[in-house]
Amino acid sequence: MPLSEHEQRQLEQIEQALYREDPKFGRLVRSSDPRVHYKRKLAQALIGVVVGAGLLAAGIVTHRAYLEAAGAVIMLLSLVWAVVSWRRHLARVRPAKPARAKTQAKGQAQRPGQTRRARMMERMEERWRRRQEGDRRM
Repeated sequence: MPLSEHEQRQLEQIEQALYREDPKFGRLVRSSDPRVHYKRKLAQALIGVVVGAGLLAAGIVTHRAYLEAAGAVIMLLSLVWAVVSWRRHLARVRPAKPARAKTQAKGQAQRPGQTRRARMMERMEERWRRRQEGDRRM
């Protein structure tokens, strides 16, 4: 449940007071905050994109293929790193919602803890049983 604006302000005030009273503890808490790590990774990825773009431009101007290739690779890797960091950050901030119970073709709800393969085997066994009994509807 998200905090209200008033509660969020109170929490920030408590944090600021704690950082003022014990700066060493404040640095320790900030260093373990995932938001700080995400911002740091994002800044590093941005620097990588800028460096890669610079190498790419330098390679184009000087007609050096290896600089162009190095710049493109650095830009690509930096962008991939930024996207992966962003997705991990979102996974921490917003945990995955539990999957809603889907219904099978026959209208039966899935059994909790049953794997996809087990459900498929169950359907195949049901069809086999009906076939043996002479029921051709499937």
